[in-house]
Amino acid sequence: MEPVTVSRGDSCLVLAMPHAGTWLPAGARAALNETGRALADTDWHIDRLYAGLIPQATIVRANFHRYLIDANRDPGGQSLYPGQNTTGLCPETDFDGLPLYEEDRFPNPEKLQARLAAYHASYHTALAAELDRLRKLHGVVVLYDCHSIRSNIPFLFEGKLPDFNIGTNGGVTCAPVMEAATVDLCAAAEGYTHALNGRFRGGWTTRHYGCPDQGIHAIQMELAQSAYLQSEAAPFAYDPAKADRLRPHLTTILETLIALAKA
Repeated sequence: MEPVTVSRGDSCLVLAMPHAGTWLPAGARAALNETGRALADTDWHIDRLYAGLIPQATIVRANFHRYLIDANRDPGGQSLYPGQNTTGLCPETDFDGLPLYEEDRFPNPEKLQARLAAYHASYHTALAAELDRLRKLHGVVVLYDCHSIRSNIPFLFEGKLPDFNIGTNGGVTCAPVMEAATVDLCAAAEGYTHALNGRFRGGWTTRHYGCPDQGIHAIQMELAQSAYLQSEAAPFAYDPAKADRLRPHLTTILETLIALAKA
C-alpha cells in the first residue's frame, strides 16, 4: 500500500485528506486492542463526500490510519491544544480517552521514528510538492484541509459540535476575505450550524503551510459527521440523502475560495 495517493488537477485548489485512510501494516494492527482495531476515529467517507465537487482540484490523501501516525500533528510532538484533551502524533487513546494498544505494545521510540519517516514525512513531502507546483502555476494556492468528526465527544468538547467548524488559527492562515466569505456561506446554509476557530482552530497542516504573504491560503474544515452519515456509530454508513444536501454548500465554499484567490 502506497502511503499517499495524489490526484493532480490544475486549479489553484488542493484538498488535503490526512485522516481518510484506514490501512495499517499487519504488525501495527496486531498491537492494537479491540478498541484500536475498530478505527472509530477515522474521517469516514470524507473522500467520497468531496469527490467531484471541483473536478480540477488536486487531492492529497493519506492511505494510512491516524492511529499509525497522525499526519495532522506536529512531527515534533507538540500539542495543538495545550491544556485540553486531544490525541497526539501517535495516539495512545481514542477520542473517548480509551486506550488503543494492547498492554506493553505501544511502539518504542525507534518504531515511532520509522513511522514518521515512512508515513508522516511521505504525506507532507507529497503535499508540499503539490502546493509548490500549483503556486508556481498560479502564483497563489488554496489549501483546504478536509476533516470530519463525531458531533458528540465529551472527552474532547462539551455539548454538540456545530456542523461546519472553520479553522484559520485565529485568522492568520488565510486572507481575511477568505475567512469572512467561508463564515458567511456557512451561516447562510439553511439548517446547518457553524463556528469559527472554536474547538478546532486548524491542525498542524493548516498552521504549518498557511502563509498568505507567500501565496498559500490554508483553511481547515471540520465537519460534524452527523451532517452526512447515517449514524456516528459503527458501521459509520454514508447517507446519500444527507450528503447530497451538504455537497452543494461545500461546492459553493470551494468555488468562492478559488475565485477569491484569483481576484
